[in-house]
Amino acid sequence: MTSIPPLDDTLYHISPDAAAFFKLSTGIEDDEELKKHILTVREKAYSIVPYPCIRIFTFTHLDMSRLDVYPHVLEIARTKPNAILMDLACCFGGDARKAVADGFPVENVVLSDLKGEFLELGHEMFGTTPETFPAHMLQADVFDPAHLAPSAPATEPVERIANLKDAKTLNDLRGQVSVLHASKLFHLFEEDKQLELAKQLAVLLSAEPGSVICGAQGGHHVKGKRATRTWSTEFEYFCHSPESWDELWNGQVFEKGTVRTDAVLRPYGSLDGELMFLEWSITRL
Repeated sequence: MTSIPPLDDTLYHISPDAAAFFKLSTGIEDDEELKKHILTVREKAYSIVPYPCIRIFTFTHLDMSRLDVYPHVLEIARTKPNAILMDLACCFGGDARKAVADGFPVENVVLSDLKGEFLELGHEMFGTTPETFPAHMLQADVFDPAHLAPSAPATEPVERIANLKDAKTLNDLRGQVSVLHASKLFHLFEEDKQLELAKQLAVLLSAEPGSVICGAQGGHHVKGKRATRTWSTEFEYFCHSPESWDELWNGQVFEKGTVRTDAVLRPYGSLDGELMFLEWSITRL
């Protein structure tokens, strides 16, 4: 049995921008009190599933708002009143919550995670209730056909579900999502499984030009397995390069020439130095 590393509070870190957002959400202004609050919810989450992202506090990073495509995400919110934003594998849902704070209508937001308990803990983490933050929450496994059956991406507009609360599974949202965010997800899988995951995400994306899938994960200049250390934790994962990422989406997942892939490698700092992260977006043309 693989040993589960104990929680280590000395790994606590939060950027000034993220701290400001957490303070605004929770009403906790004191830095030490905010830390205690985050540690308390983190401990509850780690007892459910000991994910590394919980242990090393990367759930505080608010990845989507740091992406180059983020202004486009907010433009979609301004210009398309019924556009759906989905935060997939969202943990506590910080990325979608930040988008709501920046103007995305909460009634058009879907938070989805493999563990429904994390969705509930998101309310505790950010000081909300289902009434004060009425985004739709869906526990889902994207690889389970009962949740999302494999199929080709939509090529024509799909009528949007009238009320997101009526969506019982991801199948109810096929071809309807205008913004699909998925960070720190792909690098959990081997190369073939990453392709399968990309095809599943494509099923959800609207055919309307400008609809976008975006995220960030470990990457490198040359695709392949990489071993690294970050926040005092050893990782090994399959990394795509910007070029191989484009080849995956633009020709294997979507018909070549029907999407634009933007992918850039950027340094991602930690206690153990910098590693490379692939920040990306796939936009329908």
